[in-house]
Amino acid sequence: MTQAEIDGRFWLRIDGSSFAGNGRIQLLEQIQATGSISAAARAMRMSYKAAWDAVDAMNNLAEQPLVIRQAGGPHGGGTALTEYGLQVIRHYRAAEHEHRMFMRLMRENLEKRGLDDAPDSWNLMRRLAMRTSARNQFQGKVIGYREGAVNDVVTVDIGDGIEVSTVLTHETAEQMDLLRRGREVQVLIKASFVILCEAAEDVRYSARNRLCGTVRRVQPGAVNAEVTLALAAGRTLTAIVTMDALDEGWLHEGARVCALVKAPHVVLAVTD
Repeated sequence: MTQAEIDGRFWLRIDGSSFAGNGRIQLLEQIQATGSISAAARAMRMSYKAAWDAVDAMNNLAEQPLVIRQAGGPHGGGTALTEYGLQVIRHYRAAEHEHRMFMRLMRENLEKRGLDDAPDSWNLMRRLAMRTSARNQFQGKVIGYREGAVNDVVTVDIGDGIEVSTVLTHETAEQMDLLRRGREVQVLIKASFVILCEAAEDVRYSARNRLCGTVRRVQPGAVNAEVTLALAAGRTLTAIVTMDALDEGWLHEGARVCALVKAPHVVLAVTD
């Protein structure tokens, strides 16, 4: 006789993207307890980079930053949770409790009915748990669009006035209901599509999107390096650059840099 067990993890998702699970919530709790992301990473037995990647992912998807850096202080500053971040923890833990109760009832139900009577919707639930390979994911709202004979330009605000535009076919824009101000969408940008340049005012460029910020983290590799920019509203943008570019010296932590992204390289996603 087939023996079945029911188990599950509770995740908060924002428009189809994983936002926070138990691991990320524990990381936030450790940051709150220690005031340091490096100490929190050690407590979680994860790398400093992995900890910041998790924080960046949450900050980019949330309406407000959950974690901020604090400058100054007797120890040179640290990392702290915002009130919004504390609220996320409280809401997650309350919802997690309800999820545990639900899973307990499901296990009891399976023990009574058996695997053959398990609902077909379980397969659907598994298919809905999709992920994306795009390194940069943002939550935003459509603030403008321009229709053309074949292609349309759609502009999205991803927070604090940061605008990103994309070009897509008119048919696709209509099917996804993107020609509507206030439409909530998810913006996806692969790190390899992001080109970095020095933040000079007189630079001319052909890319439609220019996002400027400060280099927050540089992770060198054997061939390429990963560079993370801190934008406004707690948003971050990650780019992949060659080691030759890194050796030139202008891509260092604290440097003012701009990211160029061609409109066709910006992908919009919706959940309905």
